[in-house]
Amino acid sequence: MTTRTHHPIESVVVSLAAIFMTANSTYADNRPNIIIVMVDDMGYSDLGCYGSEIDTPHIDAMASRGLRFSQFYNCGRCCPTRASLLTGLYPHRAGLGFMTARDYGQPGYRADLNRSCITIAEALRPAGYATYMSGKWHVCKDFAVNGSKHNWPLQRGFDKFFGTLIAAGSQWDPLTLVKGNRFIEPVDDFFYTEAITDKAIEFVNQHDEQKPFFLYVAHTAPHWPLHARDEMVEKYRGRFADGWDRLRKQRLDRLVDQGMMPPSTQLSPRDKNVRAWRDVSDAKWEQSRMEAYAAMINHVDDGVGALVETLKKNGQFHNTLIFFLSDNGGDSLEHPNGRIGSTDRPWAYM
Repeated sequence: MTTRTHHPIESVVVSLAAIFMTANSTYADNRPNIIIVMVDDMGYSDLGCYGSEIDTPHIDAMASRGLRFSQFYNCGRCCPTRASLLTGLYPHRAGLGFMTARDYGQPGYRADLNRSCITIAEALRPAGYATYMSGKWHVCKDFAVNGSKHNWPLQRGFDKFFGTLIAAGSQWDPLTLVKGNRFIEPVDDFFYTEAITDKAIEFVNQHDEQKPFFLYVAHTAPHWPLHARDEMVEKYRGRFADGWDRLRKQRLDRLVDQGMMPPSTQLSPRDKNVRAWRDVSDAKWEQSRMEAYAAMINHVDDGVGALVETLKKNGQFHNTLIFFLSDNGGDSLEHPNGRIGSTDRPWAYM
């Protein structure tokens, strides 16, 4: 007998699409809404329900009533993970074996979602689902003002889209901000994490409840640059003063206490490129980075809470399946040599 080992993302997406596409129309009104909340570059233990000291009460509450995965795999980078999640395929089969920045001319490395696959939205919309997306797309190579839009969300199965097309940027002034198929500029007291949540809630409130919906909420937080509102950062002042060596041990202890890790689990060695906390020359600066990072995750959690509250007010909560996950862990490219990633732009200019 031949057995097949599925990529975990593939298993989840394909099974969902298959179930709801083949559901008997008699039961269509009872089919659940589906929400996927994706965060960007967040570590495994950065949620309270995974041992963190960061405040994530709304996500923790969902975990307490649902399931926490102790083994779940991603593709290690933004684009491949998102391509896999959206299509149910290994990323190379979807054309995004690497990033969207360069087309290598090989089928698995075209920097663009190919037409040999279908997205969740393209599968669910013909089955009677409304399909919405708010947040980061990052699976197309074309984002010029007068360029092709063939792989933008509305052309890949989504009824409505608000968000950005590229990898990362300022929370106050994100590049490639789009509504539908049209570029727009941020206005008023704009903050991207809040805007993603606000638009997702707007989609839910405007939804025609005669049919179920699929909503993809793709945050850029906590991806660099580390941008957070002052009042949120202030909440975390001093919380990381003990430094990362002690914090790592405390997180592992909590994971063991929560049953997410077996008692025999040993703490992994510190990354060879990271100094021992006692040898850090600018501890205040390092603390401030952790404070901003924590604030970004806390802000996302507030958004999850607001979205859940909207579902409850609308009587939709108990018929909605919600997934929360990260595309990969922390990014070592954050600010090498004072520059943002590989852009050669000073981080202070963002």
